[in-house]
Amino acid sequence: MALSQPATFNEEWSDERVFAYLNQLPPTGVNADFHVLYHAFKHMRPNDYERLLTQFLAAGRDLNATNPEGQRIHDVIAQFPRQKDGFLEVLAKFA
Repeated sequence: MALSQPATFNEEWSDERVFAYLNQLPPTGVNADFHVLYHAFKHMRPNDYERLLTQFLAAGRDLNATNPEGQRIHDVIAQFPRQKDGFLEVLAKFA
């Protein structure tokens, strides 16, 4: 039987953990800025995502970066009905 880490919910994320997403390397052919935005969206809660975006933009990164299909992160998040409201509100603060 494989060992697994127990699930934890609503834990507080440290700055180190949140900002480590800024260093995510993209797969071949994917814009690095889009990859960071997408990868963080898939793993973070909206309040942690907002913290990340503050540092992301301070580092001069592109909030309007696109994926290989030409979609911005706003477009991709809008396809997730259960999660879109919180994340799109966060993105609107930075628009």
